[in-house]
Amino acid sequence: MKKLLLFIIAPALLMSCQTVERTSNTTHNKMYSTLWIQTAAEYEALTRMAYNAAEKQLPTALEDSMWTASLEQGNSYSALPPAIILDIDETVLDNSFYEARSIQDGTSFDPVSWNQWVREMKAAAIPGSLEFIKKADQMGVSIFYITNREAEVQQYTVQNLTTLGYPVRVGSVMSNGGEPNWTSAKTERRKWVAERYRIMMLLGDDLNDFLPARNISVQERDSLVEEHAEKWSEKWFMLPNPNYGSWERAILTDSENERLLNSLDGRRN
Repeated sequence: MKKLLLFIIAPALLMSCQTVERTSNTTHNKMYSTLWIQTAAEYEALTRMAYNAAEKQLPTALEDSMWTASLEQGNSYSALPPAIILDIDETVLDNSFYEARSIQDGTSFDPVSWNQWVREMKAAAIPGSLEFIKKADQMGVSIFYITNREAEVQQYTVQNLTTLGYPVRVGSVMSNGGEPNWTSAKTERRKWVAERYRIMMLLGDDLNDFLPARNISVQERDSLVEEHAEKWSEKWFMLPNPNYGSWERAILTDSENERLLNSLDGRRN
């Protein structure tokens, strides 16, 4: 699938190669990162490494009733059924085709074109994700997908996941704006799951998939990663995403950049 998408961004790459100045207007700012996602063996190695590490932890996490990955988990959780929470975009589903299309068209992210892409249900599986999620499901672990895709396109998200073979049950996809009026901050949705399940693992491509990390500085984000160092590759598993994320906002925390902040790609993180 990844190789079939290459032709979408190849013309842009050829244009950039013919331009001496790397800052030329013919070079889209996401072209190289999208090309890396679609073609680099290193990208697939990283995603499989994350999912392989998570799969190895499944037996231990299941056996230890005191094991939890959630900061929102209450005190009385040992008797709750086990669950895993995953982000969707760039964690479970690969949307590099959407990025490549925008490069070809000379456009950038906007909610209308993004929701249209979701309705097309053409996102591919992130390497390693399907095997891991199916394994966890077979072991009796409930799977929750907490996504900032909008509730109005949830049915298309569910169909995309189902067509690819991911286990999806009623209520397992928790979208932005869904009941009970969830917002793009994922804390409340994690808390909802934590009240009903013992959350064994969190998987995502953005720091906000693990803990509140929006609209804080680069230094504060670094400190959070260090503070929770023991969780990485044991209970928390990060997937690579060089195209977008809450890290962009961290660069522009100054109030003078409010216009730029509001224009950032907020569709999924």
